[in-house]
Amino acid sequence: MLEKSAPLQRRNGTGFSSLAEGVLELLASGQATTRTELAALLGAAPSTVSFAVSQLLAHGLVAEEGTLSSTGGRPRKVLRLGGSDGYAVAAELGGKHAHVGVVHPGGGLTDVATVPFATADGPEAALPGLAETLQSLADRHGRELLRGVGLCLPGPVDVEPGLVTLPARMPGWNRFPVRDWLEERFAVPVAIENDANCMAVGEHSVRPAEQRQSIMVKAGSGIGAGVIADGRLYRGGTGAAGEITHVRVEAAQDTPCSCGNTGCLETVASGAALVRILRERGLDVTSTEDVVRLAVDADPEATHAVRQAGRYLGQVLAANVNFFNPDAVYLGGILSTLEPFVAAVRSQLYEGCHPLVTQHLVIERAGLGADAGLVGAGQFALQRALALAMRAVTGGQS
Repeated sequence: MLEKSAPLQRRNGTGFSSLAEGVLELLASGQATTRTELAALLGAAPSTVSFAVSQLLAHGLVAEEGTLSSTGGRPRKVLRLGGSDGYAVAAELGGKHAHVGVVHPGGGLTDVATVPFATADGPEAALPGLAETLQSLADRHGRELLRGVGLCLPGPVDVEPGLVTLPARMPGWNRFPVRDWLEERFAVPVAIENDANCMAVGEHSVRPAEQRQSIMVKAGSGIGAGVIADGRLYRGGTGAAGEITHVRVEAAQDTPCSCGNTGCLETVASGAALVRILRERGLDVTSTEDVVRLAVDADPEATHAVRQAGRYLGQVLAANVNFFNPDAVYLGGILSTLEPFVAAVRSQLYEGCHPLVTQHLVIERAGLGADAGLVGAGQFALQRALALAMRAVTGGQS
């Protein structure tokens, strides 16, 4: 546990707290381990970063150990989170299953498993079983070392109160106090976040430091996107940044969408859309997994439909890529496992974007694969625990 001591010294008003939070985020994700790396990634003066680090060291939020070999000058001290033997337990919720695991500072992931989870039964029926699973993971790794719980949800999330808001495929979850429910049971900080944002943060943590602008697309039963701008998750004014699934596309015409509108991208490019389209063509499919299985077996109808879905997604992405000019576009979710889908997205981006935009653009599957959201959820939990600890030693100022 962190010791309570004198409040952190403050420099330039709220600027110090913002810088300190940036330091903690980078150390938690493993993107930086030295003052030099922190200064480069934060775009701050080395002296300013050193001051922030010294304050965090003094309060046990950061620890220092060993050295890195240097090509010249003094060896660089290695920084880590204080009490970095702690960990978070995390879960990514799907329609019928949950992906669970233990996330360590720096992004390490262990004890990954898939367990039954009936989202459609509502939170009060589904969450107790998940809590028991996460509790067993905590007991296995030492309950006293548990720092936080992270939950990755397939719907819009209002991060401040920790609520799901108007989710299309989560009946009974709207405005349910998920975070409070879990914090009451685990007595540690809990972070809940949209699945695409979790995937964006998880994938960013394992990518080269120079890829500071990226779009992560989750293409599964639904479609979502998470945006990393200047190395940090970009939420937008109301937390809805990356909501590309409800962009209207001409090919969708007046097809009804789960949002209540018509003609959305989701109605022609999502896994749910593919199930509907293939059923209309006489194929026996009931889930996105069925669609993927047919496409892997080179079924012509399924392969054509998957390729067309990739084209529609690529068309919408092209407008966003032209506007944002990211370093990379990462594709995740079950549809990203299909080469015809990925190839169609990539083709549309090259066709629809300015050559200067695609000159160095990385377009590829998420390196973490199905674990990207889990890693991100754990990172959010560890960061929330650190942020709350920092507020405690700053006297509540942040």
